[in-house]
Formats: sequence, C-alpha cells, structure tokens
Amino acid sequence: MSYDPLHAPGVVPAPSSLDIELWLARSFLAEVATANIHSITDMIEAAAGLDYRLRALVAALDAERGGQR
Repeated sequence: MSYDPLHAPGVVPAPSSLDIELWLARSFLAEVATANIHSITDMIEAAAGLDYRLRALVAALDAERGGQR
C-alpha cells in the first residue's frame, strides 16, 4: 500500500515565539472541536492541522530552552 506522509521526516516548522505558538495551538483546538466526526475531510484537515500546530509548539519550546530536544 502506498501513501503520502503528512510531512517529510525531520522537517521542523520555523516557530514563532512560545506565546504566539501557544495562542495558535489553543485557537486551532477550539476550531477543530466543532469538526464533524463523520466527515473524512474534516478529520483529515483536523489531523494535519493538529500535527503541524503540535510540531510548531514543540519547536518553540525547544527554541526557548536553547535548542534542547
């Protein structure tokens, strides 16, 4: 079976400040909370968006800690 991954392995989004990334993550969580669980499109968009927001939030945390992983 063939598939396309959400992102290339090892690709980390360039984060904004931790405060902005936290605000963006909270905003996106509120947005997808009302997604239709019976809609494949809504669920794929939510999964992809949450993946990106979580990776950006972790990158912002790493940057604030001086690049620690």
